[in-house]
Amino acid sequence: MDSHKITMLGTGLIGDFYTATLHSQRSRDRVEVVYSRSEERGQAFAERWSIPSHNTSIEEAINHDATDVVVVGLPNHLHEEVISMVADAGKAVLCTKPLARSGEEAKRILDKVESAGVFAGYLEDLVYTPKTLKAIRSVSQGAIGDVTWVRSRETHPGPHSAWFWDRDKAGGGAIVDLGCHCIEIIRNFAGKDNRPLEVMCWADTLVHPIKAEDNAVALIRFESGALGQFEVSWTFRGGMDLRDEVAGTEGTIWLNHFLRTGFEMYTSGGGDGYVAEKLESTEGWLFPVGDEIAELGYVDMFTDMFQAMEDGREPMETFYDGYVVNAVMDAAYRSAESRQWEPVEVDWRGGSTPRIEKKAELHDGHSIVKRETLPDGRSKLILSHKEDGSIFDLVVD
Repeated sequence: MDSHKITMLGTGLIGDFYTATLHSQRSRDRVEVVYSRSEERGQAFAERWSIPSHNTSIEEAINHDATDVVVVGLPNHLHEEVISMVADAGKAVLCTKPLARSGEEAKRILDKVESAGVFAGYLEDLVYTPKTLKAIRSVSQGAIGDVTWVRSRETHPGPHSAWFWDRDKAGGGAIVDLGCHCIEIIRNFAGKDNRPLEVMCWADTLVHPIKAEDNAVALIRFESGALGQFEVSWTFRGGMDLRDEVAGTEGTIWLNHFLRTGFEMYTSGGGDGYVAEKLESTEGWLFPVGDEIAELGYVDMFTDMFQAMEDGREPMETFYDGYVVNAVMDAAYRSAESRQWEPVEVDWRGGSTPRIEKKAELHDGHSIVKRETLPDGRSKLILSHKEDGSIFDLVVD
């Protein structure tokens, strides 16, 4: 097995999550160099995680001869420049979500890494949660038939760092911060070969004194006829609400990742320790998370990334996926302005997906719309007439 030496760019919350994951689960892959703009923060981070070298120069951190992989955990407006530098250095690059601030910017990033021929992985952790991975496998095996509708919701009281709230640096507000997660979750369930065609979106700034949106809801129409729905908010009170629902022609899946994990605790003690990400209180009923880095998908995400490097294959989440997500978000922003369905403008590589179609069962030549059992045990059929399509019902023994 290969081992990898990593340069970590960024010492914020995501840098802590990433480094904790790398050092605990695949411990042969180690962060050897960390970059921070602040000498003090960089030194503290290096001491916290036993990292040999810390640096305040991005160039030196990227080109450090001790590392072969660079993880980008920096604000969105720095992604394009930094990833270009990593590609020029010939190193593998893993970038946090979202890939970029726009589809156009994401496409330039994608073109750069592909022309350089370096390994590139999109760090979209929420499609790697254990529940999500198992649900995706069930869907791919046909457990719920054809997917007709996917709803993904992420809401919380708002992000940790100032740059998230700056529309120019981030590229937007709650849609860019949270919608990117939801869109890629939806795509994994609806099928990555299922082209997103158009988006209808409402977005508004309801609470915070910022230029970016702090709430949004959007619908995404796919080539198969399936519908994706995402709901995002920076004004939700009570912690972080992560939920997904998948409906199919043969079944349904409900997932709750954070507020209802099976771990509930009441306290009146008023302690000030960390309980879970985005939780606003340490008193009353609390919903701790047993293993946060595992339940948020970081463990399986990095395992897939480094295993893909070793196997010479693409990871489950690529920079192309990140580009498609940015293109969908672009359409959402255009729709929020126009108040109309807006097309997803994307250089599509995913092939084609046929329209959802379920072959009807027949009764005496009539198509069965619905079958149900009555209290007395008889069956009631709702039927579409074989000649004119009119709807009628029939009770049978």
